[in-house]
Amino acid sequence: SAANPFAAALSFFPAARCCQKETDFYTFKVVNIRGKLVSLEKYRGSVSLVVNVASECGFTDSHYKALQQLQRDLGPHHFNVLAFPCNQFGQQEPDSNNEIESFARKTYGVSFPMFSKTAVTGAGANAAFKYLIESTGEEPTWNFWKYLVAPNGKVVKAWDSTVIIEEIKPYITELVRKIILKKKDEL
Repeated sequence: SAANPFAAALSFFPAARCCQKETDFYTFKVVNIRGKLVSLEKYRGSVSLVVNVASECGFTDSHYKALQQLQRDLGPHHFNVLAFPCNQFGQQEPDSNNEIESFARKTYGVSFPMFSKTAVTGAGANAAFKYLIESTGEEPTWNFWKYLVAPNGKVVKAWDSTVIIEEIKPYITELVRKIILKKKDEL
């Protein structure tokens, strides 16, 4: 009997790969600050610093200034701050999405992507944040927790509110440098 000509061809494709995409940070969909559902896939290939932000926190001023400076410096080189407003800690993000966006843009000139106010911990936590927590074992206990996400969507490291952006910057620039060098090699 003649062998099925397709059987040999199909054996080159492992069954698991055809049907299930591996989950990483960029596989999630989230609601942006203007209320539109967006895919985080658009950030794949870039380095992301994911931060739960709040407008009325003691860390607000220093963090927003440093995050915007980071976005200005590294944004053109495959990097984004991704800000998720959250009212879970000290009720320090009580305003509407419109008010939050207006505050961040007017007060700090924020140009990085902002998302809709969301829960980042507990049963009702945003699925993307659940992934960040599961990947690092680090759950936010206050505003301005920071998660560094590699271009492949895997979480590299997490830092709490007390860690300043200057301490994190070397980790970010190292990942950004790798992207730049890889792109140079591809030319």
